[in-house]
Amino acid sequence: MKYKDFMASRKSGGLKSLFGFACLGFILLLAGCSKNFLGTNGSLGEAVIPTDAKLLTYHLEEHYKELEKFSRRLYAKNPKYEPDLKAREEKIKGVFKAGKLPLPRYRKLPSHEILTEAFAKEPQCSDRVFLLCLGLMKSIRETYQPKDEVLLSSLQVSLDNLEKLYSNICQVNWRLKVYKDEEGHLLFCTNEAGDDGYINMGYEVIMTRILTRITDDIYLRGGSPPKFFFNMSTMFLAILL
Repeated sequence: MKYKDFMASRKSGGLKSLFGFACLGFILLLAGCSKNFLGTNGSLGEAVIPTDAKLLTYHLEEHYKELEKFSRRLYAKNPKYEPDLKAREEKIKGVFKAGKLPLPRYRKLPSHEILTEAFAKEPQCSDRVFLLCLGLMKSIRETYQPKDEVLLSSLQVSLDNLEKLYSNICQVNWRLKVYKDEEGHLLFCTNEAGDDGYINMGYEVIMTRILTRITDDIYLRGGSPPKFFFNMSTMFLAILL
């Protein structure tokens, strides 16, 4: 082999090696990015994920935390729906901690049907607290993560669904205050005074914070929160069609 050919061969081989290292580096970079997209604490992910997606993800996490608090307080105020503390905890884990859902038939039901049953005269499930909390949790998930995807853009969250979610949670707030059983008692005890005369406004605070975040998200997506008038015939809206 001539010296010129030999040097050309070495140069070609070096370029191939350099290209190979560059490809490897790019693959490693993508791997790092994907980890950060999935929630790994790292500066790269913080830099890549847009601010709007970070805000929606934060709101989603806060919705879950607040709804779990709401569920525990509602059970404490309405122990008749699940007197067994162990069974109550299993239901909460099934709803909020990806545990085994005690009543699997509700796993596939959409949120608006579950919320409707929570206030029905004769629900198939006697635990109205479980139904209400599961329905609220599902409605949040259907709105923010309809396909269980990682939020990378606000465009993944439908403005129409946010408005429906806002309406449904307002509807829940209203029904908690007015829906009664055949004996004239509210289906859910919430803010009425206890034996010591103290009124627990924690429910109102939690629901107001959730609605405020949804309002911000509606504005982020270019909309404005509609105003609603509810009556006994008003129905919950289907978020997933």
